[in-house]
Amino acid sequence: MIWFRIFSISLILMTSACSSDNWRTASRASAGIAPDPATTPEPVIQVYGADAWGWRGIFAIHTWISVKPAFAREYTVYEVIGWRERWGQTVLRIEKDVPDRYWFGSEPELLLDKRGEGVNEIIDKLEASVKEYPWAHTYRVFPGPNSNTFPAWVAKRIPELGLELPFSAIGSGWAD
Repeated sequence: MIWFRIFSISLILMTSACSSDNWRTASRASAGIAPDPATTPEPVIQVYGADAWGWRGIFAIHTWISVKPAFAREYTVYEVIGWRERWGQTVLRIEKDVPDRYWFGSEPELLLDKRGEGVNEIIDKLEASVKEYPWAHTYRVFPGPNSNTFPAWVAKRIPELGLELPFSAIGSGWAD
């Protein structure tokens, strides 16, 4: 009987921690963290993490990379999104986008912020590396490759990026 109580309490905790919003209506607005490209001429690289959608957010975060070369008027966002695989698309998403948007209702946390001298060169290396990402068509929630595998893989290829992902970036070890 004790196992049933533990299971019931665990189930209640997991479901109460899930977002009650529908993913279609969950916020994807800017969190106001990234500098405005119109008033920021310097190059910028930022890495964000936010609680994963639904029950996974209890344990894990989703991470992505945003870059803005010097004098660029918009950011490019690089991330891996698993559901794209079901639609026959590459899971690696590269688009001009809001760099610091909420991840389906979860507020992003800034994990890395690099700006200024030398950053354009890192952006060039990042853009070249992305083309070689070996799991652009493969996604597995656990153990990977997943959304956290991608920035970890980039970080290994570009040590000067200085990116260290938190423990909650489950799947980041897949790149080892």
